Amino acid sequence: MTEAHGAYEDRPRRRGRKVLIGFVVLLLVLGGLLVAADRVAAGVAERAIADQVRQEVARQDVSSASPRVDVAGFPFLTQVLAGKYERISIVLTDVRGNVQGDAVSVPRLDVDAHNVRASLDTLRTRRGDVVAERVDGRATVSYDSLAKLLDRPGLTLGERDGKLAVTAPVDVLGTRLTVNGTADLTVADGKVALRFNDLTAEGLPNLPLARRVLTNYANSISINVPLPELPFQLNVRKVEPKPDGLLVTADARNVPITAAG
Repeated sequence: MTEAHGAYEDRPRRRGRKVLIGFVVLLLVLGGLLVAADRVAAGVAERAIADQVRQEVARQDVSSASPRVDVAGFPFLTQVLAGKYERISIVLTDVRGNVQGDAVSVPRLDVDAHNVRASLDTLRTRRGDVVAERVDGRATVSYDSLAKLLDRPGLTLGERDGKLAVTAPVDVLGTRLTVNGTADLTVADGKVALRFNDLTAEGLPNLPLARRVLTNYANSISINVPLPELPFQLNVRKVEPKPDGLLVTADARNVPITAAG
C-alpha cells in the first residue's frame, strides 16, 4: 500500500516536470523566432539604408563599391519603434573621386553613425532623412595614389617609425643618387598638408648647389593632398602614416547619412 501510494505521488511530479520542460522549450522556440524576426527586420533596414547611402555618395561625384551597412544594438525592433538607433556602421571600399583632374584612391572608408534618428516611415518608404547625432570616419589613402599624384619616376612612399617616408632616384650634378627622407603631416581647414624636409642622399657632394638640388626636389613633392570630398559632411581632423597607407580620421555632427527622397 505504501509503494502504491508513493507511485501515485510520483506521477504528478513527473507530469509537472514535463509541463515545465515543455514550457521552457516553448519559450526557447518563441525566443528564437523573435530573434530571427528581429534580425530579418534589421536586414531589411540595412538594405534600405545601403540604397540611400549609395545615392548620397553618387550625388557627391564619388564612386565606390556597394556599401555594407550594419545596424548595431539588440533588440532592433524596439529601436524601430523608438525611431532611434545606437549605432549604424557603413563600410565603403574602392572609393574614388576627381579632384582637379587627379584621381585619388581611398581603398576603404569606415563610418560609424551614433544615436541615429530615423522614423519607421522613412525606413518603410526609403524617403526622408536618416540623421546621426555624431559621425566618425576613418579612411585609408593608398601610398600608390600619393606617389601617382607626386608624379616623380621611381618615387615610393611608405611608413617608417610612425612617419611618412620617401625614397626616390634624383640626378644631382650629373650623378644619380637615391634620396631618402620623411614628411611632416598637418591638417588645416580639413585639408592634409604634406611637407618634406631635410632630404638626404648617400654620396651627396658637399656643395651648396648639390644641397639646393635636394631642397628644390623636397619642395616639388610637398603638396596639399587632394582628397575627394568625403560623404556625410565629414571633416578631416587627423592623419597618420600606417603600413597600408595614410589613415585619415574625420568626424561630423548632426548630419544626414542618407539622401532625402
